[in-house]
Amino acid sequence: MDFGDLVAQLNTGAILPEGIVVATIMVVLVGDLIQGRSSSQWTPYAAIAGLLAALAALVFQWDVANPIAFLGAFNGDALSIVFRGLIALSAAVTIPMSIRYVLQSGTSLAEFIVILLTATLGGMFLAGADELVMIFVSLETLSISSYLLTGYMKRDPRSNEAALKYLLIGAASSAIFLYGMSLLYGLSGGQTRLSAIAVNILSDGSDAPVGLVVALVFVIAGIAFKVAAVPFHQWTPDVYEGSPTPVVAFLSVGSKAAGFALAIRLLVTAFPLVSEEWHFVFTALAVLSMVLGNVVALAQTSMKRLLAYSSIGQAGFLMIGLVIGTDAGYASMVFYLFVYLFMNLGGFTCVILFTLRTGTDQISEYSGLYQKDPLLTLGLSICLLSLGGIPPLAGFFGKLYIFWAGWQAGAYGLVLVGLITSVVSIYYYIRVVKMMVVKEPQESSDAVKGYPPVRWDLPGMRPLQVGLVVAVVATSLAGVLSNPLFTLANDTVVRTPILQPLPVQTDVAQQSAPGGSL
Repeated sequence: MDFGDLVAQLNTGAILPEGIVVATIMVVLVGDLIQGRSSSQWTPYAAIAGLLAALAALVFQWDVANPIAFLGAFNGDALSIVFRGLIALSAAVTIPMSIRYVLQSGTSLAEFIVILLTATLGGMFLAGADELVMIFVSLETLSISSYLLTGYMKRDPRSNEAALKYLLIGAASSAIFLYGMSLLYGLSGGQTRLSAIAVNILSDGSDAPVGLVVALVFVIAGIAFKVAAVPFHQWTPDVYEGSPTPVVAFLSVGSKAAGFALAIRLLVTAFPLVSEEWHFVFTALAVLSMVLGNVVALAQTSMKRLLAYSSIGQAGFLMIGLVIGTDAGYASMVFYLFVYLFMNLGGFTCVILFTLRTGTDQISEYSGLYQKDPLLTLGLSICLLSLGGIPPLAGFFGKLYIFWAGWQAGAYGLVLVGLITSVVSIYYYIRVVKMMVVKEPQESSDAVKGYPPVRWDLPGMRPLQVGLVVAVVATSLAGVLSNPLFTLANDTVVRTPILQPLPVQTDVAQQSAPGGSL
């Protein structure tokens, strides 16, 4: 292979968005080194600008003829573009949510942003990783950055405890996932590219070897941890409660989107011989997540823990699209992640605003909030009702598309479980709304009675307000304007070769190329 062929196969232009994120990290780092604490006046906006530039680069890559880069290790196809866009957008919305929170804690804002951008970079690479080594490096980049973000409030014992729990459970999960990938590597005769692994395992024409089923179990365990699926959810409530709230917001959307991107690409490409087995496993995970997440949320007294169990239940709804494995199923997953991004981040933004002014996140302390802050009450109510699936908000259409795709595919049991648990979720969401709106002034909580007036002149308060307005408006309009978003989701599936119903042998053989093992 001459130099020209090597450059062509590297195709570094496919990772231009990630290159922009790396450049943004360097700008924030150097700016903080030169200007110190005063860099907090501009570094958040530089980071947001960099993420928006990365999103623009992703848009321009939509019609790229050759999305394969780094000798097949990275695939910049339509599925990758959409999930990378979701991760970058979640980070761009998280940053304005973080400014006031981090400044009030007395920690370095620039360092926080750098770690957040590094987690974003790992998630974006993970969404397009098509090779075992790149998958693991990207996954660990995302995971280690997430551990650091979780324990960022160094003087807060709850943050330290959450980070330690997340680190210990995450390290065990990574070891299990790595063991599954090592089995794949051995079974395929030393291949690391996902498509080459499938070709080599299928080459003898025999049934799936036992080792492949074992590898599948370990790989699913690692994926289930990342998306917080039951029974791999144990870290979620404690980490959500103890972590800084902006970090929780990013983990609930960005990290979850990266996990589902990994699940789709890895399972569809590398495990075609055991597709029935992994569909069965994810059916069980979906049912357990929907039931446990929504039922246990009923008993929560902390707003962050309630949203943690809500996140587990939402992962169960998303897994319905993965289980049915049809074009409509994958498209409904993409659409739901779009709307989930805004309604969940909007809800966490409201929690941040309330916590900054009262110092608590207990649900009982929201009692009578409408009397003192009607706008915050309205924003939180819209986001919670959308999460519950109340029409005409975005969450209703997200669940409608997923349940309709499941019903068309014959997954009647899954859809019925989803409908029943959705009704359960509406109860605990409306309970919070009722507490804020219905209570009389004399029934207001002590936190609301002493509710201080908002000071928009403080650094970081205006960006927090802008972030809330963007999230609430998007949640409100995405339902009414759902057709363009769902068209985009459908186009994503149609443009992604691995999701098309082609014979497995033909499909993977066409994706294979010389040098499948790196």
